[in-house]
Amino acid sequence: MKITNNTINIKSRGGIEIIVLNKKVKELVKKSGISNGFLIAFIKHTTAGLKINENEARLLKDIANFLEKAAPKNNKYFHDDIHLRDCPPDERTNAHAHLKQFGLNTSELIPVVNGDLVLGKWQSLFFVELDGSREREIHVQIVGN
Repeated sequence: MKITNNTINIKSRGGIEIIVLNKKVKELVKKSGISNGFLIAFIKHTTAGLKINENEARLLKDIANFLEKAAPKNNKYFHDDIHLRDCPPDERTNAHAHLKQFGLNTSELIPVVNGDLVLGKWQSLFFVELDGSREREIHVQIVGN
């Protein structure tokens, strides 16, 4: 059994940003030489997420609107009372991003068969930024033969 570990670096621009990862992860599978196994993508962030869904421009706008309605940036949140928390005084007020992330994933597992990702016809792997602009890392581990 072979295991490869990789990092995808992303510099987000701001607000809610949905970034397709298919091309990058397919390149990593090819580079790994693994024909059959699985890929796991994982992030160590609490204000961003991973999700598999359809890559259609109008749907992506709907998803961003849905997330914003679920936790509007301009609402009052306990987490944003920086003066009441044990954190640096210049800490971001980003409770909205944490709440949006609560409905997303920190990891996605995708089978690899015959050297390719097993995704449905309309499925794409997305990185979802909820508190940009930031530099983010996605850890990608590919395991198999």
